Amino acid sequence: MADRIPNIRLSSGHSMPMLGVGTYSCSKLNEVGNAVRTAVQIGYRYIDTTSTYETEQEIGVTIKQLIKEGRIKREELFIVTKVSGQCHKPEQVEPACRTSLEALNMDYIDLYLIHFPLANTAMEKLVDKGLVKSIGVSNFNIQQLERILTMAGLKHKPANNQVEITPCLSQDELLQYSLQNGISTTGCGPFGAPGQTYVSKDSPDCLEHPTIVNIANKYGKSATQVILRWGIQRGYAVVPKGTNPFCLVQNMDIFNFQLSTDDMQSMLALDDGYKVNKEQSQSQTQHVK
Repeated sequence: MADRIPNIRLSSGHSMPMLGVGTYSCSKLNEVGNAVRTAVQIGYRYIDTTSTYETEQEIGVTIKQLIKEGRIKREELFIVTKVSGQCHKPEQVEPACRTSLEALNMDYIDLYLIHFPLANTAMEKLVDKGLVKSIGVSNFNIQQLERILTMAGLKHKPANNQVEITPCLSQDELLQYSLQNGISTTGCGPFGAPGQTYVSKDSPDCLEHPTIVNIANKYGKSATQVILRWGIQRGYAVVPKGTNPFCLVQNMDIFNFQLSTDDMQSMLALDDGYKVNKEQSQSQTQHVK
């Protein structure tokens, strides 16, 4: 089923699948390992993590075993991880990257992101040394992207920006800016992160919104499938967290239908600017220096 997932061509020249699996908040023993094994067997190739999730090692062990079993080759996978805000100084970046590589038991990372808006020209050296294939950012707004794109001597511009995108936060202006400047976008938390501890009680429930439910009924799909399809048709990659085998299969089943223009607009009209992850929202008010 992996061949059903379309790819985005990155500015670095590499290709990124438009559908992946997030591993945030997988704290139970073997939870993330079992999820990655199931996901790869179903056909997922894009696995998203970060050092602060503390899932890199379990992901690495699982992938090593899958490769040993002949179920997958390393070059068929697209592994994304991030440098944390605690390692933003230039001299900290390469050691942090090598720590992630060791935990993942890999020779290279496909896409290495700056997790929160902090300037870091040391990221470019990781590409030159072959430690990572592509570099990018996460939780950056337009002004912060502009500061990077206009930096003197920029050699490797961000290939990707991973941000929160939901029907209540379409990020349309940011998405269009990124497309115009050759920066791909990945939408994380596409369903509004239901069940996560940082989600406030007044957070809107995207999965129960009447507009989305009606559209889902129209196509004989679930609300989650409609939200993911909406993202794919808008041109960005989506990485919902997935540990339940049923949900992993369901999330994959979004390439046999297409939302109409009217339905796409109806969902876009739900945008009220609500940000679920307040930590990300606060980080976007910082300046890249």
